[in-house]
Amino acid sequence: MQLLTVAPRFCGPPGAANGGYVAGLFAQHAPTTVRVRLERPVPLAVALKVVESEAGRLELLHDSERVARAEPDQLQLEVPRAPDYLGAMEASRRYSGFNDHSFPGCFVCGPGRARGDGLRIFAGACSGDAAMVAAPWVPDAALGQSDGKVRPEFMWAALDCPGYFAARNDNVMMFLGEFTAHVDRRVHVDEPCVIIGWSVGSSGRKHQVGTALFDEDGELCARALATWVEPRPAT
Repeated sequence: MQLLTVAPRFCGPPGAANGGYVAGLFAQHAPTTVRVRLERPVPLAVALKVVESEAGRLELLHDSERVARAEPDQLQLEVPRAPDYLGAMEASRRYSGFNDHSFPGCFVCGPGRARGDGLRIFAGACSGDAAMVAAPWVPDAALGQSDGKVRPEFMWAALDCPGYFAARNDNVMMFLGEFTAHVDRRVHVDEPCVIIGWSVGSSGRKHQVGTALFDEDGELCARALATWVEPRPAT
């Protein structure tokens, strides 16, 4: 058994971890690609247990309650062509979260987070392609390891929230349900990157989206498939 703790800085909704970030931390305990299912809000600043179950499956426990699980998976995702960095900057100006955001303190996409604190990834609709959102991102040095490259959990985090804005454009409340990501190559800190998101399909309250991260040369470095879920209507 191993332990995992999410610092308060890495929140999504108030008092809970950002889904992509905690999924990235959790996935590092697995020897292969996994699909992470977030079953409950993951608490901050407490020790969580990583427990291996059968057939390579992992469980993330808060006390005795399971908050997430991971199981081996294969990521099959066709990634569309991304805009260049200037195109991503232009798309970011159309970020709907500037006007209305459910969680402005989100570590990844919250406009209420200061530079150097949050990732400030603001994905907006691409010009000429309403089905895709894009954002520029320059990861700062605090996100890196000793080799000068961004830590895997921050790349997972960067792939998270753009998918929300690709799923719907009306800022309806949704939460990350499942997340499968694969990092082909970690980008360098201070490297101008482009992140895109696009809809894969919807069924009722569930929305499947793809996201991808490209380096300054336009090379694909990481990709993810996610399912976002709208809460059930209050009765």
